[in-house]
Amino acid sequence: MERAAKRELVASLHDVFKDTGVVVVAHYAGLTVAQMTEYRRQIKAAGGSVKVAKNRLAKLALKDTDSAGIADLFKGPTCIAYSEDPIAAAKVAVKFAKENDNLVILGGTMGTNVLDVPSVEALAALPSLDELRAKLISLLNAPATKIARTIKEPGGQLARVIHAKASAG
Repeated sequence: MERAAKRELVASLHDVFKDTGVVVVAHYAGLTVAQMTEYRRQIKAAGGSVKVAKNRLAKLALKDTDSAGIADLFKGPTCIAYSEDPIAAAKVAVKFAKENDNLVILGGTMGTNVLDVPSVEALAALPSLDELRAKLISLLNAPATKIARTIKEPGGQLARVIHAKASAG
C-alpha cells in the first residue's frame, strides 16, 4: 500500500471513529468470502458499513478521537462495523456472530464509552430507533382513539335502539 493511500485510509477511519454513533470491533478469521459479503450486506441494510484495516493504521486513526479507548482491541484479523444509529451495527453484528462462530465480537465504542462484549450485546438487545418511534406513535395515538370511540358510542347505541324498534314494529 502506498503512503498516500495509507494516509487516505487513516483519514477516513479517523472520520469514522470521530463521527459515528457506534463502532463494533470483531475478529473475522475463518469467515469465508461469501460469509463476509453477507455480513457487509446485512450491516449496509441496517444503515452501516464494515471496514477491514491494518491494526496499526486503525490505531493511528483512533488518536484524538473519543474512541481512543478501544485501541487495545486491534490485535489479529479485526474488522469494524459502524453506523450512525447507535444500535443498528451492534444489533446486526451480535446476530451475525450468533449465527457464525468465526465472527467473534471483541468490544466497541459508543461516543466516549468503551463497550465490552456484554455491553455490545446489551446494546443490541435494545429496540432500534425506528421501533422506538413506532412505539411512541402508538402510545400517542391510543388516547385519541379511545376518545373518538367514547364520543361515537352513544350515537351508535341510539342507532341500534332505533333499528331494533323499526325491525320489531
